[in-house]
Amino acid sequence: MANVKEKNAVNDTLAYEIPVFSEESNNLYLAHQIEKGLKTIIEEDMRSGQPLFINIKPGFIKKIALKIVSEPAARILIGVSGESASGKSTLATKILDICLTDKHKNLSTLITSDNYYKDASEKLKVAGSYEALFEQGFNLDEPQAVDLDLLKNDLRKIKNGEVIFTPEYNFFTIESIPHKIRKTPAKIILTEGLFVLEDKLKELLDISIYVHTPSDVIKERWYKRAITRGKEGKVADMLFAIVNEGAKKYIRPYAKDADIVISGITSEGYIKKIAAKIKDAIRECID
Repeated sequence: MANVKEKNAVNDTLAYEIPVFSEESNNLYLAHQIEKGLKTIIEEDMRSGQPLFINIKPGFIKKIALKIVSEPAARILIGVSGESASGKSTLATKILDICLTDKHKNLSTLITSDNYYKDASEKLKVAGSYEALFEQGFNLDEPQAVDLDLLKNDLRKIKNGEVIFTPEYNFFTIESIPHKIRKTPAKIILTEGLFVLEDKLKELLDISIYVHTPSDVIKERWYKRAITRGKEGKVADMLFAIVNEGAKKYIRPYAKDADIVISGITSEGYIKKIAAKIKDAIRECID
């Protein structure tokens, strides 16, 4: 009988010492695991010859890890900005490519702010040429050229789970066609463009990314792309001067407040590799 009592006493002691984990403590543990995994990936990247990550705001990784585990149903809105031809569209599409290979449906969608430029087709017709229009002060490289209010409204809607229809912008005719492109809600919503880190949009973002690229690389890329948009010679030179001035005034200041600063000269293959590692590190902790 004494042995039975001793056995029960031992069992009671063991039962008492087994910790009971609350949902909050479990979330903290998962967030810590995600944070640790992301930091490992970033540290390895920064030791590479040409790292993708240039700077990360202190405390940001912990903040986003906590959001992922504490708000599992919430949609995450990522804004990617940088100078014209910096590589922001490439970064966004490579992240999208990785998300689309995921086994989970409706994981991501991309909304480009280029489609929110205001229609100026009639102004072009009146001016008679691009050169004349630019000489009159037409400028695509200032926030006023984009319908940021409409973009903000659409981003809020899709983040709340609504289907939206974005405009479509034609860079040859500088015409905006409203309600043209259907976009469905997703877990990860990417929006990219020159001005997506503007204050009126930034309040909606969960992650703000700035793409930094050397000026000589930007210039080379920009002229190549200008040809595909029907702008060459004197018109291209005039436009690039406007682009450079706009970047100095409006775009480059975003870098100091962005959650993450990314290199715009990293290869597309490497971007996909890092994006896949990040996705896998998060999945390992929450699946």
